[in-house]
Amino acid sequence: MNDVLDTPVRRPFDPTGPAPRIAVLGTGYLGATHAVAMAQLGMEVVGVDTDPHKVEMLTAGKVPFYEPGLPELLSEQMATGRLRFTTDVAEAVGWADVHFVCVGTPQSKTSHAADLRYVEAVTTAITENLTHDALIVGKSTVPVGTAARLRTLVAREAPAGVRAELVWNPEFLREGKAVADTLHPDRIVLGGTSSDAEALLRRVYAGPIAEGSPVVVCDLPTAELVKVSANAFLATKISFINAISGVCEAAGADVTVLADALGHDVRIGRQFLDAGLGFGGGCLPKDIRALMYRANELGAGRAAALLQQVDEINMGQRQSVIDLAVQACGGSVLNRRIGVLGAAFKPHTDDVRDSPALNVAAALHLRGAQVTVYDPEAGDTARAMFPTLGYATSVDEAVEGTDVILVLTEWDEFIQADPAHLALLTHQPAVIDARGRLDAARWRSAGWTFTGLGRAALAA
Repeated sequence: MNDVLDTPVRRPFDPTGPAPRIAVLGTGYLGATHAVAMAQLGMEVVGVDTDPHKVEMLTAGKVPFYEPGLPELLSEQMATGRLRFTTDVAEAVGWADVHFVCVGTPQSKTSHAADLRYVEAVTTAITENLTHDALIVGKSTVPVGTAARLRTLVAREAPAGVRAELVWNPEFLREGKAVADTLHPDRIVLGGTSSDAEALLRRVYAGPIAEGSPVVVCDLPTAELVKVSANAFLATKISFINAISGVCEAAGADVTVLADALGHDVRIGRQFLDAGLGFGGGCLPKDIRALMYRANELGAGRAAALLQQVDEINMGQRQSVIDLAVQACGGSVLNRRIGVLGAAFKPHTDDVRDSPALNVAAALHLRGAQVTVYDPEAGDTARAMFPTLGYATSVDEAVEGTDVILVLTEWDEFIQADPAHLALLTHQPAVIDARGRLDAARWRSAGWTFTGLGRAALAA
């Protein structure tokens, strides 16, 4: 559905004038959230996408994915008249002053490199349809050097007499907390801005800045590297504790207690020190691989080698859980009933991209197990990606008649479940806690055989 926008007026953007009109190109997870948040911050916004179904859903006040708080905020902002969605790129570009590039950069199908086709296509579409001076703002996560190349594209394709500036403003959204992260960011990075562009973006983010969100102004390469470096660091922290969990198992130590002790060190902190199945999703895996690929291109081999180890340790955790499931079933999972609690790559999302939980479930299914998966939010997205698995609509249904259950996503519903009740439903009460969040003593006292990664000291 296309909204009728005001007739575009050829005029330069004025960093000291009225609030700029915002176009958000791409209405996936990042773009839809950003568009709604910009309207919440008081600006007129149009979201643009080539998918008519997605535009129709958003126009009707429906979010195409699960993100807490976003549906309510979308409905509120649609009601104000400040927020609209369209498939008409030319009309939206002619109307807006600031154009945010919010499309995906998935991993290439033939290498670890990022696939930049969508970023390039959107940047070209914006540039070719400009009718007045404008600011193009990249938010997509891209390899370092991309923005400089896009600047050359903009300079070449911009209509005569139109001044277009391209800068980079990386996103730092956490799925499940994206609304708060957009409205109250812990930092705002502005890369490659002129004084006018910086002033304009400070007006766009005036609300968060007034609340105290720090602004980091830097060059284009630094801005591009901030997001991928942050993700690489978090991935490294996760893989570190997972590597240490193997030492804990060999030594008879408890990695959960060890992580708590480490977390008291302010230089380290407790977040991202939960040993278990490892990271997944649409960001960390592909971002560290893209950074690894780009580091090799730039001759930074040590960084590439480190990231390769991080990736290998992470993927190895999936095999460890598969091995534990096989062991729990006496050496073979053939025709054994396995209940899998969790499909999303983490709680508070329905995102199953590169989900460790579904990867483990599918691997056990291929070995002949009868696998039943339950997830409070990701059942439909999981079924679309892995239709051959079985799916339940409740914890009880997933657990009933099982030889072993695997807790693969740390939803509160699973952590707070009554183990005594669940034990009565099973063929044999055996549980593998692949996220380190269950109370082992509580489950054992209810009759369960309990296994956890890096928790050999608690083995029955």
